[in-house]
Amino acid sequence: MTELSMQELAETVVDSAVPMYPAISPDGRAVAYVVKSLDAGERVVNALWVADVDGRAARRLTDGSSWVGAPRWAPDSASLYVLTAGQVHRLGLDDAPAEAVTVRQGGIAGFAPLVDGRTLALTAFDEAGDGTDVGDVFVWDGRSRPARLWFLDLDSGETRLVAGLGDRHVAEVVQRPDGGPLAVLTWADSDEDTGALAPELHLVDVATGKVRDLGPVGADTCAPRWWRSGDAWHVSYLAVTPPDLVGGTAVFDLTVPEAGPVGEHRNLTAGMGMCPTELVQVADGPPLVLVADGLDTALYRLIPDETGLRGLSGWRGMAHALSASHDGASIAVLAGAGNEPKNVRAGTVGGTLVQVSDTRPELRTVRWGSQERLTYRAADGLELEGLLLLPPGRSRQDGPLPLITLVHGGPYGRFADEFQFHIELPPAQWLALAGYAVFLPNPRGSQGRGHAFAAAVAGAVGGAEWSDITDGIDMLVESGVADPGRLGIGGWSHGGFMAAWAVAHTDRFKAAVVGAGITDWGLQTAAGDQGATREAALSGSYGWEGPGPHPHDRVSPVSYASRIQTPVLILHGEEDTNVPVAQAVFLHRALRRFGVEHELALYPGEGHAILGRGHRLDLLHRTRAWFDRWLGPA
Repeated sequence: MTELSMQELAETVVDSAVPMYPAISPDGRAVAYVVKSLDAGERVVNALWVADVDGRAARRLTDGSSWVGAPRWAPDSASLYVLTAGQVHRLGLDDAPAEAVTVRQGGIAGFAPLVDGRTLALTAFDEAGDGTDVGDVFVWDGRSRPARLWFLDLDSGETRLVAGLGDRHVAEVVQRPDGGPLAVLTWADSDEDTGALAPELHLVDVATGKVRDLGPVGADTCAPRWWRSGDAWHVSYLAVTPPDLVGGTAVFDLTVPEAGPVGEHRNLTAGMGMCPTELVQVADGPPLVLVADGLDTALYRLIPDETGLRGLSGWRGMAHALSASHDGASIAVLAGAGNEPKNVRAGTVGGTLVQVSDTRPELRTVRWGSQERLTYRAADGLELEGLLLLPPGRSRQDGPLPLITLVHGGPYGRFADEFQFHIELPPAQWLALAGYAVFLPNPRGSQGRGHAFAAAVAGAVGGAEWSDITDGIDMLVESGVADPGRLGIGGWSHGGFMAAWAVAHTDRFKAAVVGAGITDWGLQTAAGDQGATREAALSGSYGWEGPGPHPHDRVSPVSYASRIQTPVLILHGEEDTNVPVAQAVFLHRALRRFGVEHELALYPGEGHAILGRGHRLDLLHRTRAWFDRWLGPA
């Protein structure tokens, strides 16, 4: 194993290439994928690659000079379509240059090649000149600016607008596998706060453009997928389990007759102790379903004429971005486990998947910390899961060790048994290599344990999920792993909220890192780009119900700032719209008012995720230095 300095290791990880968007060809013989990396000028670039499903003959199709979006195969598997520079381009599998197939002012939002091989379905916003922009001033007047649906004839270059959808925003389209109509998912408008809360399904005839409305579907519906059972066609989709916006995702299904009303929207995963994450259409048989199963991931298929799923295979750790061949016999996925970073893997359903990409071989030369799966009981008896990382060469018998607890985002996220080097957390392996034990809990509200488990935090963030975390810390202290006098906590996004909540409710932590965390839920409902309704579903109120105090005040860490004694490092991107930077400034001002030791680091030009190379390196070194300062060098 290579011994690298912490600076060399930080640069190695930050500079590593990352695979994305695997897409297996319709004939199941090849896999296309994108590799994101940094060029010589430290600019993020994407390059398109294609390889045989056995991992051989991998080659790069684009030079990375332009951003490349998720690839889509032509139906004959002979060429690929990608979105780059705002337009759709077509590439052959030889060395010929990419050919632009759209030149639309304002660009293309999304596209889908249709079964005939001669048509693309396009979604695009109205072209510039509609009066909504004046110079560099954007004027919002409450009217929707939707993405509309168009058909592009690849032979003639002509486009046709589907007018029957009115001003509804087109979110997703998928064609029936036999070349029949499109299932089209629309929002009330393009604003996620309101539009995604009122989605509807439609059928669109490709030849005539005629629209048939199928009616409303559940909030946050996504991934509509066709399948056939006997003489009947179905459309299945993913949505948050109703009636609330906080909870586990479910698979819903409805029968779509040739004429007349559609059937009942059936929840095919009601009561399931896992969480569906992806739905993939295949031509022969029902869709494939990727499922978060605790610390692991499983592959299922819908069962025709029954309510439920049939298990096909599973992966230890994390798998996502599932793609399937036309007949559904072959798949590609991004998967990784333990200390093995995610790579593109491909093969037959139920068989062994072959690693197709190998974008980060240099990480295999590092001696990483050991990773252990944990199960423990909450105070009310509920079984919980998590991970424990120990420094390289250390074991439980070497305890008690300084322990840092990291909380994931979401709250509907999870820690899977995968390579734990996510830059924004701060990364668990980075801290383990510095000599710390690291605890990664999956408390109530997390993904992977079913709807009821996820819904437990609705209107009550910081409640049961907080006690779930402290129960795990107590277990590690009692077992001799963790030193009770050297505890730290940190997280990003919802994990940042939980770190702020932690130090506002106990002084047992000697240091905390609040990364892009919500500190005031009223402020979040006012300005967060997830929308007021979703944020209020977590916090309990909006703030406009009348004079307070409001329920959300009781779950806002800043309300308890006078209690905080723990030194706090606050990290935030200045251009963050998911959790606006005012959240960090508010906590900073409160801590300054009460004389609490703290530091505020803002990253200019960064959003909710920190992407700049220099900023990522700073984040790694700053978080480690903060914990070293207050917990003592591990």
